[in-house]
Amino acid sequence: QAQVVESGGGLVQPGGSLRLSCAASGIFGSITVMGWYRQAPGKERELAATITSGGNTNYAGSVKGRFTISRDNAKNSVYLQMNSLKPEDTAVYYCNVRSLLNYWGKGTLVTVSS
Repeated sequence: QAQVVESGGGLVQPGGSLRLSCAASGIFGSITVMGWYRQAPGKERELAATITSGGNTNYAGSVKGRFTISRDNAKNSVYLQMNSLKPEDTAVYYCNVRSLLNYWGKGTLVTVSS
């Protein structure tokens, strides 16, 4: 049974930092791309950042320079370090794992508010 589990969300003040973690298990096939997507209230899910098995990264323009994605291939894990958080970063953050199939976690809520 495949599992993708996120952790690390919470409430943070504007300008603060959070680190999200995602661990995948039971994935069918070799994992290629891992990534983070987010969905703000009333909006569609959007890309935040992705990283390939070789370490190539891609960021949405709105998070570039503030967020850093990394992964540990041995642990089938991906991380998102979020700095200089803004209220508009408030969203549910979903981990995505791609192999022969496409897997999603249930999401973790990040709230940026004073």
